[in-house]
Amino acid sequence: MSGAHISRRQLWALVALTLMWGTNWPMMKYSLRELSPLYFRALTMSFGALWLFSFYRMKGVRMWPQGREWRSVATLGLPNVLGWHTMAILGVKELASGRAAILGFTMPIWTVLLGVLFFKEKLTRRIGLAVLAVALAIGLLTFNELTALAGKPLGIVWMEGAALSWAAGTLLMRRAHLTIPMETLTVWMLILASVCLWLFAAVLEPWPTWQFSAPMWGSLAYGALINYGFAQIIWFGLARHLPPATSAMSIMAIPLIGTASATLIVGEVPGWQDAAAMLCVMAAIAAVLLPSRSKSTTTASSPD
Repeated sequence: MSGAHISRRQLWALVALTLMWGTNWPMMKYSLRELSPLYFRALTMSFGALWLFSFYRMKGVRMWPQGREWRSVATLGLPNVLGWHTMAILGVKELASGRAAILGFTMPIWTVLLGVLFFKEKLTRRIGLAVLAVALAIGLLTFNELTALAGKPLGIVWMEGAALSWAAGTLLMRRAHLTIPMETLTVWMLILASVCLWLFAAVLEPWPTWQFSAPMWGSLAYGALINYGFAQIIWFGLARHLPPATSAMSIMAIPLIGTASATLIVGEVPGWQDAAAMLCVMAAIAAVLLPSRSKSTTTASSPD
């Protein structure tokens, strides 16, 4: 298939994927009303990973890593899954979900910056503009959190730590020489990260009562089956065929969907700082992900 366009079916799949991952941010916030963050993450990730394992095993994918492939699972899973998902849920606990999504999706800019600092990638004018845009976005949200009556600037630290972890993992993934199917790698990264999360939760958080409201059970099902299940399956079906511009637009839309849907799901009303920060981050993502006229191809990366 040509990388210059996608079919109507793929376009609808991409729209569904963007809505799933965007809506997941306020759904996480809703879940944290009745369940502590580490237990929430451990529970949804565990069931999502088992669901994916069963699905891909039935599809005939080789589901057991062999030999040195376990090292890839561990080294790539630490920043891409355990670091990102742990710090992100702690950030969501502290911040409005839309604000957390905006900060989390500064990841593409950190990926480029880390590449410049540690892998001698070229620092371009577009990267410089992206960095300035992200700095402005973080500054807007930090100022608002510091001046708000119930401001929690620690949430900004958690979210930027999460974005940096995901960015580092993305760079490691790009440079890894993998012999393991990507589906298998992802499933086992989720499984091992969920084991760590259960341990962290047992040490740091009280044991839940498991007596949740019906909407809460629905939110947990969304996290396990949609965020870690169907969305991942759709992504694997699309990632190899997405044109760079299409992938970038999808990533840009996720924090927008997260902020918009938060009003309906958890009653969060974004302020002007949120709108301005979102525009800055979307502009920064466009600067680093949209291909220049002289570059027509790039590698698509998972936005979750």
